[in-house]
Amino acid sequence: MYSRIKKLLIANRGEIARRIIRACESLGIETVLVASDPDQKSLAAQEAGGVVALAGSTARETYLNKEAIIAAARSTGCDAIHPGYGFLSEDGDFAQAVIDAGLIFVGPSPQSIRALGVKTTARETVTRAGVPVTPGSFSAGSDEDLERAAHGIGLPVIIKAAAGGGGRGMRIVRAIEEMRESLAQARSEALKNFGSPDVFIEKYIEEPRHVEVQIFGDTHGKVIHFGTRDCSSQRRHQKLLEEAPAPFLDPDIREKIHHAAVAAAKSVGYYNAGTAEFLVKGRDFYFLEINTRIQVEHPITEAITGIDLVALQIKVAMGEPLPCEQSEVRFQGHAIELRINAEDSMEGFRPATGTIASWTRASIVGIREDSGYQEGDTIPPFYDSLLSKVIVRGETRAHALSEAFQFLRGYAIEGVPTTIPFHAWILSNPQFQENGIDIGYVERTFTAEGAREALALLARDPAHREPGPDGSPYQEIVTGSALPAGAVSLTVVHEQGGTFLAVPVDAHGQTLPKEHWRRALTRAALVGS
Repeated sequence: MYSRIKKLLIANRGEIARRIIRACESLGIETVLVASDPDQKSLAAQEAGGVVALAGSTARETYLNKEAIIAAARSTGCDAIHPGYGFLSEDGDFAQAVIDAGLIFVGPSPQSIRALGVKTTARETVTRAGVPVTPGSFSAGSDEDLERAAHGIGLPVIIKAAAGGGGRGMRIVRAIEEMRESLAQARSEALKNFGSPDVFIEKYIEEPRHVEVQIFGDTHGKVIHFGTRDCSSQRRHQKLLEEAPAPFLDPDIREKIHHAAVAAAKSVGYYNAGTAEFLVKGRDFYFLEINTRIQVEHPITEAITGIDLVALQIKVAMGEPLPCEQSEVRFQGHAIELRINAEDSMEGFRPATGTIASWTRASIVGIREDSGYQEGDTIPPFYDSLLSKVIVRGETRAHALSEAFQFLRGYAIEGVPTTIPFHAWILSNPQFQENGIDIGYVERTFTAEGAREALALLARDPAHREPGPDGSPYQEIVTGSALPAGAVSLTVVHEQGGTFLAVPVDAHGQTLPKEHWRRALTRAALVGS
């Protein structure tokens, strides 16, 4: 059944609210935004067709206030509500309340949200559909039950909240004597964040990659995918950088992951946007969860497919069928998303508040930036720390990484600490460039000293080149903290058949002795222009 949306209420804030406004404008749909006290003068509030004030500052008072949001939609004549991500986007009861109020919920059905929102139920459901999951308990249990299950599964195990995700309510247990204390901590955190103390356990996979698949279904029974993303650059289970498609995957494994994602979605009659997440270790992969909403990192999928995923959400919510078959989806190039958070990456990623004194970009040509803030705005302490998303597309992964690093050379935010130092570090990291990283790599290896070295590389004049042995310009490869002692950069002196000989150069432009040379398997991404 087709139901035209003429006016839509946005139950969110920041960059995703602005993103939804843009999608609605492209479809000729009016918008109304609910805004908390700190957000009354935000960019999103300035751009929306109308604003309804929600008294208060905290999420619970405002963007989690179901009754106030539905009342705002009805009082302004809206036909639909888009929840964005976070807040109420994965609340099945809210989705049902929207529908019961005679409005369209831009998202999956309440039944799908509920089936996938409880992780133990989701594991059981997708297993019946043949989707591989990690060994673990298929239900929440008592401390005694979970301790017995851990003995059977074998250590290490990970404790997870049954009713939520995002890294909250998680604890890794490597010794059985740690189990009781870890369970108590996980239950407390789960209750605080999700309203339920229920937890379950899974076998902990050591050093896996985090690969996800963008899925989409319509109300006519079709489900397709829009490819993979890699989200392994994390700290405390929070994503920092994402890329699409996921690199370093064998084609057959990629196709198996695509198939598993679609099968998992079909197992619950899924429609609208969703993301199936997997842990990948070698040629093995395991289902984690399906996030029943649009993801923060959706722009990189848009960049390589040319599909407006938010506009597609709205079209599917109106009853339109998906506009293409799986065979018609095309992937072009590689895209990187840098999450610019108000966090002090030099001090353990401590969340920060303050006023943005200045925000400069030397060049924005070919770069997409989605932000909910501007120069002069004050960052409130009540919500997520995301300031901006920088989305860079290249013809290849190396090209995208190079473009992202070059963009950072002229990108600066003053007045509040940000994750820019981290991004300089990860983009110049040889392991990340050449082989990819696992989900624990950042926490194991990132240091403030390494970030300072990367920032120094950012500040160097990219136009300066010492001549090579044959009189031609050297090509400088930025490699961060992995340089041998005494070197400040690597320089390509020979390339053949995709293999590059990179030699270390000291601060005076002199080549170090040959015992310090090394051969790169692939061209490092950050070759100076």
